[in-house]
Amino acid sequence: DDDAMIRGLAPRMLERLGFQAITAADGEEALEIFRDRAEDISCVLLDLTMPRMGGEETFAAMRQVKADVPVILTSGYNEQFVTEGFSGKGLAGFLQKPFVVEALARVLREVLED
Repeated sequence: DDDAMIRGLAPRMLERLGFQAITAADGEEALEIFRDRAEDISCVLLDLTMPRMGGEETFAAMRQVKADVPVILTSGYNEQFVTEGFSGKGLAGFLQKPFVVEALARVLREVLED
Protein backbone atom coordinates (compact mmCIF):
# COMPACT_ATOMS: atom_id res chain seq x y z
CA ASP A 1 0.00 0.00 0.00
CA ASP A 2 1.32 3.45 -0.81
CA ASP A 3 -0.38 4.91 2.30
CA ALA A 4 2.16 4.86 5.15
CA MET A 5 -0.59 4.81 7.77
CA ILE A 6 -2.10 1.63 6.29
CA ARG A 7 1.36 0.07 5.94
CA GLY A 8 1.76 0.65 9.67
CA LEU A 9 -1.70 -0.40 10.79
CA ALA A 10 -2.44 -3.42 8.58
CA PRO A 11 0.61 -5.43 9.74
CA ARG A 12 -0.40 -4.88 13.37
CA MET A 13 -3.89 -6.15 12.54
CA LEU A 14 -2.46 -9.18 10.75
CA GLU A 15 -0.09 -9.96 13.61
CA ARG A 16 -3.00 -9.72 16.04
CA LEU A 17 -4.72 -12.37 13.91
CA GLY A 18 -1.65 -14.63 14.05
CA PHE A 19 -0.04 -13.77 10.71
CA GLN A 20 3.38 -12.40 9.86
CA ALA A 21 3.29 -9.42 7.52
CA ILE A 22 5.64 -8.09 4.87
CA THR A 23 4.91 -4.60 3.56
CA ALA A 24 5.72 -2.73 0.36
CA ALA A 25 5.17 0.91 -0.59
CA ASP A 26 4.37 0.30 -4.26
CA GLY A 27 3.77 -2.40 -6.84
CA GLU A 28 7.37 -2.71 -7.97
CA GLU A 29 8.61 -3.19 -4.42
CA ALA A 30 5.81 -5.68 -3.74
CA LEU A 31 6.70 -7.70 -6.84
CA GLU A 32 10.40 -7.72 -5.96
CA ILE A 33 9.64 -9.02 -2.46
CA PHE A 34 7.16 -11.53 -3.85
CA ARG A 35 9.69 -12.90 -6.34
CA ASP A 36 12.23 -13.37 -3.53
CA ARG A 37 9.81 -14.88 -1.00
CA ALA A 38 6.91 -16.39 -2.96
CA GLU A 39 7.16 -19.76 -1.21
CA ASP A 40 6.87 -18.06 2.20
CA ILE A 41 3.81 -16.00 1.25
CA SER A 42 0.40 -17.61 1.77
CA CYS A 43 -1.79 -14.61 0.86
CA VAL A 44 -1.42 -11.10 -0.55
CA LEU A 45 -3.33 -7.95 0.40
CA LEU A 46 -2.95 -5.76 -2.67
CA ASP A 47 -3.92 -2.12 -3.02
CA LEU A 48 -5.53 -1.21 -6.33
CA THR A 49 -3.94 2.22 -6.70
CA MET A 50 -0.19 2.43 -6.14
CA PRO A 51 2.68 4.38 -7.69
CA ARG A 52 5.19 2.86 -10.13
CA MET A 53 3.05 -0.26 -10.75
CA GLY A 54 -0.68 -0.39 -10.08
CA GLY A 55 -2.65 -3.22 -8.55
CA GLU A 56 -3.81 -4.82 -11.80
CA GLU A 57 -0.29 -5.00 -13.23
CA THR A 58 1.17 -6.21 -9.93
CA PHE A 59 -1.54 -8.88 -9.65
CA ALA A 60 -0.78 -10.19 -13.16
CA ALA A 61 2.97 -10.28 -12.48
CA MET A 62 2.50 -12.10 -9.16
CA ARG A 63 0.33 -14.69 -10.90
CA GLN A 64 3.22 -15.40 -13.27
CA VAL A 65 5.47 -16.09 -10.29
CA LYS A 66 3.00 -18.16 -8.23
CA ALA A 67 -0.30 -18.77 -9.99
CA ASP A 68 -2.18 -20.08 -6.96
CA VAL A 69 -1.42 -17.35 -4.42
CA PRO A 70 -4.66 -15.94 -2.99
CA VAL A 71 -4.85 -12.19 -3.60
CA ILE A 72 -7.24 -9.95 -1.69
CA LEU A 73 -7.67 -6.59 -3.36
CA THR A 74 -8.06 -3.50 -1.18
CA SER A 75 -9.41 -0.16 -2.33
CA GLY A 76 -11.32 2.89 -1.24
CA TYR A 77 -13.54 2.38 -4.29
CA ASN A 78 -16.55 0.09 -4.03
CA GLU A 79 -16.22 -3.63 -4.71
CA GLN A 80 -18.36 -3.82 -7.84
CA PHE A 81 -16.48 -1.00 -9.57
CA VAL A 82 -13.05 -2.37 -8.65
CA THR A 83 -13.51 -6.08 -9.23
CA GLU A 84 -14.95 -5.74 -12.75
CA GLY A 85 -11.39 -5.37 -14.05
CA PHE A 86 -10.41 -8.61 -12.30
CA SER A 87 -13.36 -10.71 -13.46
CA GLY A 88 -12.25 -14.22 -14.37
CA LYS A 89 -8.66 -13.62 -13.27
CA GLY A 90 -8.82 -15.48 -9.96
CA LEU A 91 -9.08 -12.67 -7.45
CA ALA A 92 -9.64 -14.32 -4.06
CA GLY A 93 -11.42 -11.50 -2.26
CA PHE A 94 -12.00 -7.79 -1.76
CA LEU A 95 -11.64 -5.54 1.27
CA GLN A 96 -12.92 -1.98 1.14
CA LYS A 97 -10.77 0.66 2.84
CA PRO A 98 -10.84 1.81 5.50
CA PHE A 99 -11.28 -1.58 7.16
CA VAL A 100 -11.31 -2.84 10.71
CA VAL A 101 -9.63 -5.95 12.08
CA GLU A 102 -12.92 -7.88 12.14
CA ALA A 103 -13.46 -7.31 8.41
CA LEU A 104 -9.87 -8.33 7.70
CA ALA A 105 -10.31 -11.49 9.78
CA ARG A 106 -13.55 -12.37 7.96
CA VAL A 107 -12.12 -12.03 4.45
CA LEU A 108 -8.94 -13.93 5.40
CA ARG A 109 -11.02 -16.73 6.89
CA GLU A 110 -13.13 -16.93 3.71
CA VAL A 111 -10.08 -16.94 1.43
CA LEU A 112 -7.78 -19.24 3.38
CA GLU A 113 -10.36 -21.83 4.41
CA ASP A 114 -11.42 -22.60 0.82
